[in-house]
Amino acid sequence: MGEAAVILRKRLNEAFPKETLKAAIVLGSGLGGLVAELDDPVHIRYSDLPGFPKSGVSGHAGEVVTGRLSGRLVMVLAGRAHYYEQGNAAAMRPVLETLKSLGLEILILTNAAGSVREDMQPGSVMLIDDHINYSGMNPLIGEHTDARFTGMTAAYDDALKQALHMAATRCGEVLHEGVYMWFSGPSFETPAEIRMARVLGADAVGMSTVPEVILSRFLGLRVVACSVITNYGAGMSGDELSHDETKTMAPLGGKKLQKIIKMLIGDIA
Repeated sequence: MGEAAVILRKRLNEAFPKETLKAAIVLGSGLGGLVAELDDPVHIRYSDLPGFPKSGVSGHAGEVVTGRLSGRLVMVLAGRAHYYEQGNAAAMRPVLETLKSLGLEILILTNAAGSVREDMQPGSVMLIDDHINYSGMNPLIGEHTDARFTGMTAAYDDALKQALHMAATRCGEVLHEGVYMWFSGPSFETPAEIRMARVLGADAVGMSTVPEVILSRFLGLRVVACSVITNYGAGMSGDELSHDETKTMAPLGGKKLQKIIKMLIGDIA
């Protein structure tokens, strides 16, 4: 068990000595509101955990917060490291290895994304059914064991996807479903790239999540992921894209996703 896991285990044993931790949630840009939903939260900064990344993206708090959601103990990772920050697709590997060593089984990933579909407007929530790694980068490059040949046919857990759909229905929220295409960023896509993404079968585009899915499957974690739609892709609305727009719009769809995740955690964690 690594140093970060030892620190977290000690804090969690002190705060929640008789409770089992099964699921973790990674929050994307502008989605930090879920932290306020936790009961009896324990906050630990990434900077206090050896090996954890220091995100330089506004809208990412950079802390681990563990508490009760819907009566179940859950760990929330408020912020992530992105490939575009340091050119390292495996930046989140120490974090995910820590979760695995703590005995967690389920990872719920969230992100802010751009819609490629006219019928999926800003403020919507999309369950990621599959992804396209357009960046070509892979966090398992450099791994020397045969485990690097990780199968991705069922990257997103079918049972968890069904549970998320059921949770959305019970909340009365519309949950779209589609394919997420990962661009490296940090610049936004061009109109031509958005047209290409549509032709290739993408429904939403973004700059995160896919490396974490690959690493999670490599580690044996079960994964489910959702995008909060913050904008239409370049060229679809005539407006220029910006990170300020992402931060402004993400909380709108984020409130819907928070309701769905609260319901989901009560069912699976």
